[in-house]
Amino acid sequence: MMGHDDDASQDDSLQDDDDDNAGGQGDDDDGRGSSSAKKGDGDDPAQTVEEEEILVTKEGLKKLKEELEELKSVKRQEIAERLKEAIYYGDLSENAEYEEAKNEQAFIEGRILELEKKIKNAKIISEKHDGRSKLVEIGSQVTVSEKGGRSEPETYMIVGSTEANPIEYKISNESPIGKALLGRMRGDTVEVQAPGGRYKYEILKIS
Repeated sequence: MMGHDDDASQDDSLQDDDDDNAGGQGDDDDGRGSSSAKKGDGDDPAQTVEEEEILVTKEGLKKLKEELEELKSVKRQEIAERLKEAIYYGDLSENAEYEEAKNEQAFIEGRILELEKKIKNAKIISEKHDGRSKLVEIGSQVTVSEKGGRSEPETYMIVGSTEANPIEYKISNESPIGKALLGRMRGDTVEVQAPGGRYKYEILKIS
């Protein structure tokens, strides 16, 4: 009788050990699976994030670089001198000059970062066309006439948003009229929904 009891106890002990080993192995598998999942989750965003291209003309890129150089070599020095002078006057808690200089410094540093990013991601758009361009594209000069309007035809250049300047007749490819003109041909009529209403323009020339 005692012999049988010892055998049964030994069998139960071995079974318990097997269960523990199996459980431990399962835990290890779960740990590896969790680790793999975390690794995958961490890698995906880094791989999918891409810098947005900044479309500029060669002249536009030159202006960005000139502005960056001005901010780094001149404006930084000027603001440093203003801060130094403001600190010289003592109590900064009620020093309006100091606060103003600090705010301007923050603006300048923010603009420097913005310009560096734009220059890094700049893509030069062609401004040279042979005069026989069939489609409006970024870099094209487009002459349009408003349908039913009395104004003279106007010529615009399609540029990236960075260079857009209505005063110089440079319109962004992301503006309502820019979007409407892109991909169209001479003789086409386009509709533009603007804050002032809906307008129709005929494309007279693409160069």
